[in-house]
Amino acid sequence: MSRDALSSLRDYRTKPERLIVGLMTGTSADAVDAVLVRLKGDGLAATHEVLAERELPLDDELRAEVLAVAAAKTVEPERLMRLDTRLAEVYAEAVRAIAEEASVKLTAICAIGSHGQTVRHIPRAGTARALTLQLGSPHTLAERTGITVVSDFRKRDTAAGGEGAPLVPIADWWLFHSDKESRVLLNLGGMANVTWLKKGGALSDVVAFDTGPGNAVLDGLVRAGTRGLAQRDDAGGLAASGRAHEGLLEELLADPFFSLPPPRSTGRERFGDGYAERLAELGEGMGLTLEDTLATAVELTAASIEQALREHLAPRGKVDAVYASGGGVRNVTLMLALRRRLDGIRLERLDELGVSAGIKEALAFAFLAHLTLCGEAGNVPGATGARHAVVLGSITPGH
Repeated sequence: MSRDALSSLRDYRTKPERLIVGLMTGTSADAVDAVLVRLKGDGLAATHEVLAERELPLDDELRAEVLAVAAAKTVEPERLMRLDTRLAEVYAEAVRAIAEEASVKLTAICAIGSHGQTVRHIPRAGTARALTLQLGSPHTLAERTGITVVSDFRKRDTAAGGEGAPLVPIADWWLFHSDKESRVLLNLGGMANVTWLKKGGALSDVVAFDTGPGNAVLDGLVRAGTRGLAQRDDAGGLAASGRAHEGLLEELLADPFFSLPPPRSTGRERFGDGYAERLAELGEGMGLTLEDTLATAVELTAASIEQALREHLAPRGKVDAVYASGGGVRNVTLMLALRRRLDGIRLERLDELGVSAGIKEALAFAFLAHLTLCGEAGNVPGATGARHAVVLGSITPGH
């Protein structure tokens, strides 16, 4: 690292304001979510202003490669290396696009917080620590943009005994903690996860965990049922025309994962394309149509979220409202199922709190990069199960 780069990192905390880009590609691997944010202040005391936000879809061939690598039992190192670089090139394009949209020069941006694309996530098992792998070379991204990159956030938490997920809860608390109501922040990504913010609670009161499948199983069913002609049931129209099978739903909810106490995490290894293919076969064997199986999978996501709130959050205190974000908010059938099952709890889109439902996680990783550059911890041990709070990520200096 050059002397100028070291000086730049040391000077970060002294800046009155900083421009940071946050990048996120979730387990659905359908797009890069990008946000350009202005941060003023230090650490958790920082305030923010979103200058631009954008969603850049991954092309079909690249998305197919991400999903294939994520599903493969073994992967050649060269294949991982090529995908690592290709994703970084796409991330660099996203950074250039959002900077242009905001009429901001790349040289004015202090840092990029890049989550990367998860291709493996193996939760803790007994004494074995969690393992996690995100691709999207920070070196290529820094070289293409000239901007310092903070990346690889999850591994320090796993080294400290945590799941490495979820990491968004600290940003959830920073953005949304309230003295007026107890809130659950629900992310409907490839997997679904929740963050509980106790009314008037401190960061140490935060509880967060994965509830189970979100969109990944739904997308996998559509791909399997249409032989790849369709990728997803965006608005939930196919599921709406089907009828959920209660017996199959009961069987699916018997999966031991749903009984695990938090902290817990999951991924495509458990609820991905393989799970969707097995579910499709089960449905066919029971005489169900694709629409019926999709309707059942929608109820699985909604029911597992309801179960998580009832068993793991309600005993800790009242839940006044649930605010949903992620790609799943576009699935009208899923949102209706959630509204029905969360009877008595207000369900809103995250937009009601002033943050677009599609960019919350990208904003979170911009903030996590900020915390790293401030030398402050970014994990919440109560959410990940880590032994203690740690500074997250690796820093790749820009030009």
